[in-house]
Amino acid sequence: MSEQPEELAIPEPEGAADIIDTEYEVGQDNITAQVGPLGLDVHNPVFLISGMTIATFVVITLTLRTSVEPLFNDLRTYLTSTFDWFFLSAANVFVILCFALVITPLGNVRIGGKEATPDYSYTGWFAMLFAAGMGIGLMFFGVSEPISHYASSIGGTVVEGDVRTDWAPLGAAVTNEEAIRLGMAATIFHWGLHPWAIYAIVALSLAIFSFNKGLPLTMRSIFYPLLGERVWGWPGHIIDILAVFATLFGLATSLGFGAEQANAGLEFLFGIPVTDTSKITLIVAITAVALISVLAGLDGGVKRLSEMNMLLAALLMFFVIFVGPTLVLATGFFKNLAAYIEYLPSLSNPFGREDDNFRQGWTAFYWAWWISWSPFVGMFIARVSRGRTVREFVVCVLLIPSTVCVLWMTAFGGTALSQILNDGYLAVKDAPLELKLFTMLAELPLVQITSFIGIVLVIVFFVTSSDSGSLVIDTITAGGKVNAPVSQRVFWCIFEGLVAITLLLGGGLGALQAMAVSTGFPFAILLLLACFALLKGLMNEPK
Repeated sequence: MSEQPEELAIPEPEGAADIIDTEYEVGQDNITAQVGPLGLDVHNPVFLISGMTIATFVVITLTLRTSVEPLFNDLRTYLTSTFDWFFLSAANVFVILCFALVITPLGNVRIGGKEATPDYSYTGWFAMLFAAGMGIGLMFFGVSEPISHYASSIGGTVVEGDVRTDWAPLGAAVTNEEAIRLGMAATIFHWGLHPWAIYAIVALSLAIFSFNKGLPLTMRSIFYPLLGERVWGWPGHIIDILAVFATLFGLATSLGFGAEQANAGLEFLFGIPVTDTSKITLIVAITAVALISVLAGLDGGVKRLSEMNMLLAALLMFFVIFVGPTLVLATGFFKNLAAYIEYLPSLSNPFGREDDNFRQGWTAFYWAWWISWSPFVGMFIARVSRGRTVREFVVCVLLIPSTVCVLWMTAFGGTALSQILNDGYLAVKDAPLELKLFTMLAELPLVQITSFIGIVLVIVFFVTSSDSGSLVIDTITAGGKVNAPVSQRVFWCIFEGLVAITLLLGGGLGALQAMAVSTGFPFAILLLLACFALLKGLMNEPK
């Protein structure tokens, strides 16, 4: 690659690395301008097409609110029911590839060159990848999902005509103990190895082709082994545009869940009613806080907020463990892990199953959601993972967050299930999804304090996701420049909040989920091709 100005280029590889020789220069297709104090440095045509398409979508959705809601619901149902086998199969490929990288000599490759050293400590690294990867989702589903799977499992299978209508995973269960095991296994399945394998593949691919090969930090760079110099033309433009769509709508889905839960928590604590106006106000206020984080930069904003959130999340989790059914939770961690391992082959099987509602409504949607998040989380993890070996990277990104997810679901879901089964507390079972966390905390001491911490966690996860997402989208739409003008990140941060508001008004969570699935589907195809490109790229790297 031609030598780039320092402010436009990613760090040069340290030590031996297989640098790709290309005449492309970072930013050569960019449009640059100065509008007053605001700088502009965006890729043409990625920024223009992405921005105009999303703006058009916002206008149409707000104009035709009553008409688009059923369209969104039908779109999600069609994709998850028709292509459920594809989503499950693709996720399995990502998990298998991750384990292959750990046990083969390819794991000895170091991100950033043979002599590269890590940019962040383990503590800072774990905090950032975890906060970016799953924060809001764990808060929303930590209590609600185990209860949902337990309730559907204990109800057994229900067949009307020739169609199975229950939502139980696999063949359901008829005893409380087995329903708990199956419900926890299904929950962990959705938050364990498979989603983190999706993130790991994208992050590792971006890191290798940028920090080792010297290519721009954009999705198109991954496909250089397949497309060659054509990756800088329209094939690459389309890849980056799809990455922007996937990131924006995947992120908007999470922001929608966060707004729903934060609003429910504020009503629970302070009596603030749950209305469209309150949700919009909440999204606007949190987006404003995210803008402050954007202006503070990666180290001053996202890193500090992520570490603070990790501390608060750990305090809340250990509080629940110690004041809740401690012995049940301590033994439940190992029981749930064993149940997950036992049921993993059946839950990940894409063919010959009868649990259509669970497989399509839960698993296929989750995999599409994780895939749509993968450009965002993957690029963010790539930016903070320089200096790690491939083996170290995959083990840490795959196993450590998965283990924390098992512990989190055990603590929150296990406590709620104990309240239902042992204490006869049915309020948590009957509460709406967004209120279940606060209903569970209401049965524990210091409910006002813990519920307030829960709201703060949702909000700060919201902020870190919005900030990180704007960083990633800006990098893609700036042609791989990692130090583009801050005003562009501000633009995308505002746009993310606007899209989340638009989708909530245009169809609620159903609309958010539909857009996540619709962008996740084409991107899943790209990620399968990226697996081959990653292997080809790693084979040429010095070990």
